[in-house]
Amino acid sequence: MLRRFILGALVALAGLASAPAEAQQNPDFWIVNNSGRTITEVYVSSSAVNNWGQDRLGQNVLNSGMRFAIRPPRDGTCVFDIRVVYTDGTAEERRRLNTCNASEVVFTSQGSVARGAPQAPGPNPNFRLVNRSGRTIVEVYVSSSNDQNWGPDRLGQNVLGAGQSMIVTLPRDGNCVFDMRVVYDNSTATERRRVNTCTITEVTFP
Repeated sequence: MLRRFILGALVALAGLASAPAEAQQNPDFWIVNNSGRTITEVYVSSSAVNNWGQDRLGQNVLNSGMRFAIRPPRDGTCVFDIRVVYTDGTAEERRRLNTCNASEVVFTSQGSVARGAPQAPGPNPNFRLVNRSGRTIVEVYVSSSNDQNWGPDRLGQNVLGAGQSMIVTLPRDGNCVFDMRVVYDNSTATERRRVNTCTITEVTFP
C-alpha cells in the first residue's frame, strides 16, 4: 500500500514538473517592416479561428524600417495567421506560422520571411534616428557601407517632422557599419558615412 502511494506521488510530481516546460512556450514575436512601404493595418489571429479580429495598429502606422511587437495570449497556441495592409490598399498574408519558433516576421519588397531567435545573437545595429534640423525630413536611406546603392526610402509615404524620431531596424548579420542619407522638404540632403551603429543608440540630424 505504501509503495503504491509513493509511486502515485512520484507520478503527480512528474506532472507538475512538466507543466512549467509547457507554459514556457512563448508565441511573442516582432513584425518588421522592411518593405519600403508603410503598413497601415496588422491582423494576427490563431489559425484555428475564422476571423482576423481587430487591427492591432489601431490609429498608428508602421513605417518601413520599423517594427511592432505582437504578444498573443500564452494559452498554448503557437500557430497564427498574419495579415498586413499597405497604404495603397494591397495586403499580404502569412498562414499557419508557428511563432513559438520565430522571433520576428519580416515583410520585404520580395515577400515575408520568418526568422527564429539566433542561438548566439550578434551585436545590435538598430538605432533611433532623430530629426533636430528644424525642417521636415521626407526621405530616409540607410544601407551597409559595403553596398553600392541606398535601397528603398524607409519613410515610404510618411515624413519625419522636426523633433520627431524613428527606429531604424537592421538585420543582425554581424554588419555594424552603415551609410545614411536624409532628404529635407526643400530637396537638400545630409549624409553620414561609415557609422558604426552597434556602438550607438541614436543618430541625430543635422
